[in-house]
Amino acid sequence: MSECVLTLVAAERGGSQIAFAADEAKRALADLGARVDGIDWLAPLLACDIPFADLAPDQADAAIRAAFAQSSEPVKIDVLAQQADGRRKALLIADMEATIIANEMLDELAAIKGIGAQIAAITARAMNGEVDFAEALRERVALLEDMPESVLAEAASRIRITPGAQALVATMRAHGAYAALVSGGFRVFADQVRDRIGFDLAVANELIVENGKLAGAVREPVLGREAKLATLTLLAVERGLAFDAVLAVGDGANDLAMIEAAGMGVAYRAKPVVAAQARLRVDHADLTALLYAQGYREDEIVGALPS
Repeated sequence: MSECVLTLVAAERGGSQIAFAADEAKRALADLGARVDGIDWLAPLLACDIPFADLAPDQADAAIRAAFAQSSEPVKIDVLAQQADGRRKALLIADMEATIIANEMLDELAAIKGIGAQIAAITARAMNGEVDFAEALRERVALLEDMPESVLAEAASRIRITPGAQALVATMRAHGAYAALVSGGFRVFADQVRDRIGFDLAVANELIVENGKLAGAVREPVLGREAKLATLTLLAVERGLAFDAVLAVGDGANDLAMIEAAGMGVAYRAKPVVAAQARLRVDHADLTALLYAQGYREDEIVGALPS
């Protein structure tokens, strides 16, 4: 069996929990018959690797999560088990809303109009996979008809970059990776996020504006689940990369296809339907967890770019 690695990343640095958890994880792996090496700290009291062999990553992941779940206090530590070879990825495909940024921009526009609860309910159902994404998008956009175009700038001013997003993109690009932002949201916002964070490319839907007002429609075809997978496929082919060389991250049901296709597909603080199906999850740490999962050490991480 090839060598594997278990990466643990704490929600925040410090305290004894991560050190205790690393020791517990090492013991749990050994109890399952794995050959386990020592604990390698990628960032002191924040993130570590535990190399192991003779045990499948899925089994290791499940066992460690189960061990942590039995703790008398909440264990805010992410568990990522995978093959050690090829951890560093050459292509990043990232969802935008509730992943790279904390916002759902349609919800921000709805809040400005005073129909936030109505649109947020549809958003939640779409991200949980309960309704068709494209139909839900058209339904929500129709409710914005006749809003002045100026609301787009007002909504953009509310964008909040997710902690670790800038470091994730800057570090991967500094090591030769290509970074693409793929969004079922709107290009008017995605282009700004691309420029602020430093993505190479942004792909998103286009809101139709007529006579200085939102037309209540989005240009067809709507970019959703299949378009995100198609973007991953196209960019990998253009760069001569196998899907194993791709890191895809997202939180909603329309991200599942690209998450499942990528060599490292990560559900980031995801909706239940996504968390249940994704191979890897980050529930507690910020987006630098995706760098530690690739084996980057703290001194290799490029600092956050100016916002």
